[in-house]
Amino acid sequence: MSNSPIKKVLIIGSNGMFGQRLTYHFLSNSLFQVFCTSNEDVSFIENVKYKQVDITNKDDITSLICNYSPDYIINTAAYTNVDKSEIEKELAWKINVTGVKYIANAAKEINAFVIHISSDCVFDGVNGPYTENDKTNPIGYYGLTKLEGENILHSVEVKHTIIRTNVLYGPAKFGRPDFVKWVYNKLKNNESINIVTDQINNPTYIDDIVKAINKIIDLNIEGLFNIGGNEFLNRFDFTLRIADYFNLNKNLINPILTEQLNQIAKRPLSSGLITTKAEETFGYKATNIEETFRLMQKELNL
Repeated sequence: MSNSPIKKVLIIGSNGMFGQRLTYHFLSNSLFQVFCTSNEDVSFIENVKYKQVDITNKDDITSLICNYSPDYIINTAAYTNVDKSEIEKELAWKINVTGVKYIANAAKEINAFVIHISSDCVFDGVNGPYTENDKTNPIGYYGLTKLEGENILHSVEVKHTIIRTNVLYGPAKFGRPDFVKWVYNKLKNNESINIVTDQINNPTYIDDIVKAINKIIDLNIEGLFNIGGNEFLNRFDFTLRIADYFNLNKNLINPILTEQLNQIAKRPLSSGLITTKAEETFGYKATNIEETFRLMQKELNL
């Protein structure tokens, strides 16, 4: 890595919900030089150095990394459709495993530090919430590919940090709505929604992960860290909190069980991620749920 005070950061998947927030954050900090890449032809964010790259194309991603020579590579790109992963297995593997291998190998060549986003789906959801030391046991193909992506980083022996997280939400301006915006939009339009009562997580505000990554870079910390919210609650209760805050009709929210959805992929039910290690290592502190809603309301004019 270069010894210059300006750190060069490559954000892979910059057009995604989380990638957008990372891009805005690092663009606003003069200590960072930012280069972005995603699968789309153009960047959703203006005035940023950007190149369209398919991470499953070894030559393209290797060439981009070696030419730009970043100090840090933040990989937020992933095939995240849990149900479709059971059908489009080859594509899910290409993006979540093979793509990670290409990134890791290129990063090792130039001595770059990789920060990689993983998921609570590496666990089976039987005895959550989980610490970083708990035994992994994915019950779906998506979780399997995310675990294999983690294993690739270990096996390549590139400098890296893995962040496991769950149920991301926040004020991203572009792309499909996150869970909070989806609930808000549905209830605002007086549409009823079916929400499960038997899936427990600690929903994660995306700007909290952005701050965690900044800390990891500042302190040059390697390792595996859970990043999540400070409350463990089922999806139905989380939805009620959204409705309460935005003064929406709670009678439109119907409680159901996960099995009633007849989804292709199994879901971890008792999940969530304990963040004690991140709190003790670099002072991670999650934003309170109601405060995250206030921040979203302000930024997105909800």
